[in-house]
Order: sequence, then structure tokens, then C-alpha cells
Amino acid sequence: MPEPRIFQKSPFVLKAEPGSYFWCACGHSKSQPFCDGSHKGTGLSPMKIDLTEAKTVAWCGCKHSKTAPYCDGSHSKLG
Repeated sequence: MPEPRIFQKSPFVLKAEPGSYFWCACGHSKSQPFCDGSHKGTGLSPMKIDLTEAKTVAWCGCKHSKTAPYCDGSHSKLG
């Protein structure tokens, strides 16, 4: 499986409204933390997330979270 690019070693903490979101899993999107289609050719695909209520979300920025698309602190263990 291809390795995602580490975009940043911290989460994107954003207020999110109910709806569908496509989280960038490859780390190449210029619209972080969301997909802009830059994954084409990487072997990685975005993850669709459906939120049913408004809330603040800590989206993973390093692309290595075990609880993707949400931050689990994995960025603190990356070199």
C-alpha cells in the first residue's frame, strides 16, 4: 500500500456543519484537510465522512492516524 505524504504534524481543528466531507488521505491536496483530486495516480483515495450534527472536528493532518480521518496523536510519533 502506498505511503501518504505527511502534510503537517498537527491536526486541523475546524467547526463542521452536518453534511458529507471527503478527507484527504494522500497528503497532496491543496485544500487540506479535504480532497481536491490531487490523489490521482497515488494509489490512495479520499475518505467520505457523513456528519449528522454540527461539531468541532480534529481532522488528521499527518495522514497516519489509526482513527482516520480523526487525529489520534500519531503525528507526535513521526520522524
